[in-house]
Amino acid sequence: MRNTSFNIQARSLLFVVLYYLMGIVHSIPCVLLAPFLNADQRYRFVNLWTRGVMLLLRHLNHVRIEVRGRENIPVGQPFVVMANHQSQWETFYLQLLFAPQTTVLKKELMRVPFFGWSVALLRPIAIDRRKPGEALKMILREGGQCLAAGTNVVIYPEGTRQAPGTTGRFNAGGALLACRAGVPILPVAHNAGNCWPARSLLRRPGIIILEIGPAISTQGRTPQAVNTDVESWIKARVDILAAQQ
Repeated sequence: MRNTSFNIQARSLLFVVLYYLMGIVHSIPCVLLAPFLNADQRYRFVNLWTRGVMLLLRHLNHVRIEVRGRENIPVGQPFVVMANHQSQWETFYLQLLFAPQTTVLKKELMRVPFFGWSVALLRPIAIDRRKPGEALKMILREGGQCLAAGTNVVIYPEGTRQAPGTTGRFNAGGALLACRAGVPILPVAHNAGNCWPARSLLRRPGIIILEIGPAISTQGRTPQAVNTDVESWIKARVDILAAQQ
């Protein structure tokens, strides 16, 4: 048992070291080449690091990923993704799963050396959570522009990461954006916190299950009603995933 625990800790530490080294090394060509790449090329090039992180997680830390419900992803129209927030993992993986996309995130992340430089190249919607009124206006304005251009928007309505098997209060900003833009919401639930816990260096072996629910229509509905449906679906699935552990 001790050997197993030590092995997980050693592999977790090695992951963190390689993760940061990869990010630092990759961010430099990202910044240098960005002016010569179009938006699609820049998105794919920046996310080479994301793909590398996922490979590292699988082969070094023995974390596998199972995606359920791919058939629910709308085709031929943009949508708003609303997902529960447990880990840093989903901020990486959803970049690959729902491309092209932009993510709503806290602006402090843009100041992180190397990592922040790469994130800025993806043109996220960087909000100041201390000013909720201004943040909502930015989400509606910039998110609406992205959706009109055919780019999906990813929002974590809980705002902060929650412990595995739990969910926080859902902010209605994503539902309001989708209703105003007339696009569906794609609810997403996962249990990533079991393998990549928040505020921890551990990377535990196991299976991360990500479920994509049926698209929720916003046509003729209020943001409050839509948000309630999204929250109910995600919370129910998070509970079920927790019970399966």
